[in-house]
Amino acid sequence: MRRAATALLTGAVLLAAGCTAGERAAAREPGAAASKPPAAAQAPAGETPDGTLLVADFGADTVTFVDPERGAFDSVEVGTAPYGLAVGADGRAWVATAEGVAVVDTRARERLALVPYETDGLGEPTGGEYRGGGMGIALSPDGTRAYVGVNRPGTNGTVEVVDTRTLRVTGSAEVGRRPFDVDVSRDGREVYATGHDSYDVTVVAADSLRTRRVEVAPYGTEGGLGSWLKPHYTAVRADGRLLLPFEGERLAVVDPATGATRIERMTANTHQHGTALTPDGTLLVVGTGPIDAAEDAAASLTVRTPDGRERVIALDGPHEDVTASPDGATAYVTGGFTRDGYWNGITVVDLATGETHRLAAGERPLGIAVL
Repeated sequence: MRRAATALLTGAVLLAAGCTAGERAAAREPGAAASKPPAAAQAPAGETPDGTLLVADFGADTVTFVDPERGAFDSVEVGTAPYGLAVGADGRAWVATAEGVAVVDTRARERLALVPYETDGLGEPTGGEYRGGGMGIALSPDGTRAYVGVNRPGTNGTVEVVDTRTLRVTGSAEVGRRPFDVDVSRDGREVYATGHDSYDVTVVAADSLRTRRVEVAPYGTEGGLGSWLKPHYTAVRADGRLLLPFEGERLAVVDPATGATRIERMTANTHQHGTALTPDGTLLVVGTGPIDAAEDAAASLTVRTPDGRERVIALDGPHEDVTASPDGATAYVTGGFTRDGYWNGITVVDLATGETHRLAAGERPLGIAVL
């Protein structure tokens, strides 16, 4: 089987866990831009306008504010190597950095606080894909808690709970290795941490912080830490099922209550990372590009309707994460990427026509939200 053979070959070459060819460089390593983005937009007067995009600059210590028509116009220093972010109804953004969770007033465009982690074994704050500290992050539906996945290099991670009123860590739960993504059920009762290097989703009860591990490995776990065939990001469907794409070939549909997994076919045939759902339940999945250029397709955005029909829209070069406009008409795909080949911008995708264009957007942007 092609995928199994690729996993074994990769496992023999890689020296450390991850979805990279052993990249351990600092986050400020220069990116390889596939094309020159447009000039920066002028910062608007007064409060940040609704509809502005906010990205986490994994290649800097900042978040960048982006006009969806003209590009980046401002940035705010938040902490070392920011990864994921979440924005509440009050306009505050919660940003997972290597140092702690940064709290940003997105209207005034200023950092309000930095909440340090309580997890041990993180090492000094640094950049690079394997750095210790925050990765995925999500807010409870009522906005009273932020849940951040904290990577402990070389071992299992945690989910820390931050009280959004007191700005203190109120608890933590042990989860899988390298929690790429954190999501919350629609009723707020459960938190889901996607463990990239442990082939799993850890289900965390929000009230007790008790955990259950659900293995998600549609290709199996052969190849271990060196395999490419691992979970990355998760979308939570309206019925509570978890959606985890793999390689543009298989979609794992997981019932978190029972751990039962159904596999559905996908069509992009490319390594996949970021996911998002539009308001009507359409699934967006970022294809980062091929594992094996001789057999796999290039970077793309999969647009999958709730009945399973797919369109695959070509993207120019690697990308990482995605979000959708509130009306579901437009997708915004970050060019940061956790591996080599990233670029400093966003691809804007018209989901009706498939037309794309690029915007300047910070330094190796990963996480993204619409304000």
